[in-house]
Amino acid sequence: MTNSIPEPAIEVIGIHKEFVLPQSRTTSLKQAAVNIVRENKKTTQKVLNDVSFTINKGEFFGIVGRNGSGKSTLLKMLAGVYTPTKGEIKLHGGLTPFIELGVGFNPELSGRDNVYLNGALLGYTHKQMDTMYEEIVEFAELGPFMDQKLKNYSSGMQVRLAFSIAIKAKNDILIFDEVLAVGDEAFQRKCMEVFRQYRKNKQTVILVTHSMDSVNALCTRALMLEDGKIKHIGEVDDIARLYTESNIRSGESKPKDEVESEHSKGINVQGLKSLYSKNDYMELSIGWPERDDIHGIGVSISNINDIYVFGSNSGTTKLKNKKVKYRVRLNLIPGEYKINMATYNEKGEISGLIQDVERFNIRNDYDTTVGGVTILDHEYITS
Repeated sequence: MTNSIPEPAIEVIGIHKEFVLPQSRTTSLKQAAVNIVRENKKTTQKVLNDVSFTINKGEFFGIVGRNGSGKSTLLKMLAGVYTPTKGEIKLHGGLTPFIELGVGFNPELSGRDNVYLNGALLGYTHKQMDTMYEEIVEFAELGPFMDQKLKNYSSGMQVRLAFSIAIKAKNDILIFDEVLAVGDEAFQRKCMEVFRQYRKNKQTVILVTHSMDSVNALCTRALMLEDGKIKHIGEVDDIARLYTESNIRSGESKPKDEVESEHSKGINVQGLKSLYSKNDYMELSIGWPERDDIHGIGVSISNINDIYVFGSNSGTTKLKNKKVKYRVRLNLIPGEYKINMATYNEKGEISGLIQDVERFNIRNDYDTTVGGVTILDHEYITS
């Protein structure tokens, strides 16, 4: 009988982190001399407060939280960049952090030379990098550019090269920070496939991300930070729901004054809620001013990654009273969505586009695992 007791990879025990910040800056030699005899008052910023958790070997562990929650500080402490003000971090194995992809790149060197330079930073010999080089270049899709200086690469090209090198790291624990938020859609799919292989192979991975889709798709467990404390740790569905609700409360979904500035066509939308449950109906009241170029209205929905989900328009018959009721059933997967609108002239041609008019969220309250962009009626039948 095999031992099923999980082995810890990382133990974080009651850590606190504080930064002491001077209230006045020393910008000259004279100011420094003055500060010697005059006390320079300091303030203490508490970033992490009594944080404790354990990540087990073989887990794909997610860390989420809004900006300012303490994620970056926690990552740098796990990576050994910062030391705790109080508490302890125990690592059971080697750790390789990829907090900022591309750190260590030299813009004056070629792409080829940067591959070998970063390989050396990861602990590989020149001979070992020779065996990996072609595979790295193929994954990054940068074959024709490898002899150009890195400073001539676009930011997307640099990210692709950095990630292609990073995934060659062979260590017990890997940390990735927001790597799925960079690169084009095709490259992001390749990154997702690499992470799926990590999960399948029981590689211990810590993924820090704002994408709840990535958390749901990859992570076996997750943690949410809020104001330097652990808000919750556990099932990924619970973390995704709490994070979404936190963004709604904070007003991060869409500032109202920003929405109003986008109503260049005078479109007015009322009735939208911030949060809907599965299969809820969205009912909107849409109004517009008297204009010769507005005979109809169209509404479309896209997700936060600008993937088009659904759209329709009122047709070529001119709408009376310069307003309309719009009703749609939201059979969508959990996450954040955007409403886009268009106006149509008498020929049925688009006369104006208004992108990202409003935003809303679908609550993560599904009792089954789903994916994609919409929920289709489905069942599994056993014989």
